[in-house]
Amino acid sequence: MTHDALTGDIPVNPALRRVLARADCPELLELLADGMSGADLTTLLLEVFRRRADRLSPSDVMRRYRSDRFVSPAPVDFVALRRAEDALVSALPEGFEVLVLAPVVPLAAHSAVATVDPRKVIATGRGSEVAADPTNALALEASHRRSLALAADPRSDTPVRLAASQRVARAQSLNGPRNLAHFQLFGLVSAGRDTGNRRFEHRHLGEHLRFATQVMADIGGQDTRIRLTFLQDATGLTLERMRRDLAGLPGIQVCEDPDRPTGRGYYTGICFKIYTSIGGHQLEVGDGGFVQWSQLLTGNRKERLLISGFGVDRLAEALASQPGPRSTTAGPSAP
Repeated sequence: MTHDALTGDIPVNPALRRVLARADCPELLELLADGMSGADLTTLLLEVFRRRADRLSPSDVMRRYRSDRFVSPAPVDFVALRRAEDALVSALPEGFEVLVLAPVVPLAAHSAVATVDPRKVIATGRGSEVAADPTNALALEASHRRSLALAADPRSDTPVRLAASQRVARAQSLNGPRNLAHFQLFGLVSAGRDTGNRRFEHRHLGEHLRFATQVMADIGGQDTRIRLTFLQDATGLTLERMRRDLAGLPGIQVCEDPDRPTGRGYYTGICFKIYTSIGGHQLEVGDGGFVQWSQLLTGNRKERLLISGFGVDRLAEALASQPGPRSTTAGPSAP
């Protein structure tokens, strides 16, 4: 990757070069990033945004509202969105706790333990960032609870199982009507201790996948497919076990997907994607796998964490065309 002498370890960015050149202060970036405390940077940024806000008129705000993709209402039917959320919550296995997550998380919550470029996340002026995925916040809470359990009993293997539905925002530039700046995600995490012989992996992977298949059945999904990818230990034992565990569920196909291009470096061990057909449309509705986040957050190599995420907007989009109660005031469904 090409790097810029003006900005040090930051990849070449013409817009950043222009800003630093105009400021006529090559040290500005280093000063803001490393030369002051977090509290001092927050003080500076709050004053900058206060002055900018003081200069804006109501017409300026209206003009920004019309043009900023991050602030526009979602093109999804509200009642269909609630139906999708209700189906997800109702299908949760016993023992999962549903949390109401904060809209922001600590700065670097998406990049310190995962492979997410910080520029794809919306940072705030107060040392935090807007939630981009509920599993990151759930992983923080699960790791916090596991740390407390380990402090009381260093060999505690009591799992922590959490879920949440959250509106999230992502800053990457994507084209197409389905690629929205903000959208609803339903996330699950299962955290616990490695007890050997892949018992944690098999138990919780099976639980997450059974949950997914139950949701797809409840919302009328057909021809549901679970595609497993083995990123490290290429073994068919887990694949065959998942097939056996899900064998009694009608319309479920479990297969291996060794050529999956995404998720490598993000997931570890095993990851999966879930597809289903609703109203004749084949949709990718879920994604998940094992990650090392809890090991990094707790400092304990024996910790294990499985995450799953489901696109609620995408499910709602499909449900909006299905029979059921609809709102007469809700906006049009996403195309």
